[in-house]
Amino acid sequence: MDEKYLIAELKRKNKIVFDFVFNFYYSGLCAYARRWVDNGDTAEDLVQDFFFNLWVHSSDLKISSSLKSYFFVSVKNKAINHLKHVKVKEEYGKYVQDEVNRQEESANWEFTEPELAELIDRGVQKLPPRCREIFILSRLEGKNNDSIAQSLGISKRTVEVQISNALKILRMELKDYLPIALLLYLFK
Repeated sequence: MDEKYLIAELKRKNKIVFDFVFNFYYSGLCAYARRWVDNGDTAEDLVQDFFFNLWVHSSDLKISSSLKSYFFVSVKNKAINHLKHVKVKEEYGKYVQDEVNRQEESANWEFTEPELAELIDRGVQKLPPRCREIFILSRLEGKNNDSIAQSLGISKRTVEVQISNALKILRMELKDYLPIALLLYLFK
């Protein structure tokens, strides 16, 4: 049959011509699609979807090459789009799984505010007495190093060293309970 006639009749939704074209090209298109997607069922789904869209949108049909070329290029494009979609789904699935794993890991680090305060308080209580006193004045009461040095009659450098020692001890004391980033934030 003449391709121009077939194209014109497809545009007019001639069922007989559509059935003829479907039966003539279907198996070849399925074999071609199978080379792209490596799965017979998926290949058939892609070809059936192509023919469905051909029927639904036949009045908009614009074929500048041969009917055969149009069909095979269209099925190839459907296969490529399918593969892209599969890849996106896989990447999203991996992303979701990574997020679940990350949340499961972070769940191990979640504390209520009172629990966190208790952990810190226990750590502070393990500090040597003078170190604890200076740390409490600095971090818990918010006093600056100069005022601490003046009120205790010691040098500002001694205050700095004691706070540094306290932070080292607390980081070590609490490392099993809190992520290091949180420790650095809490005790900077």
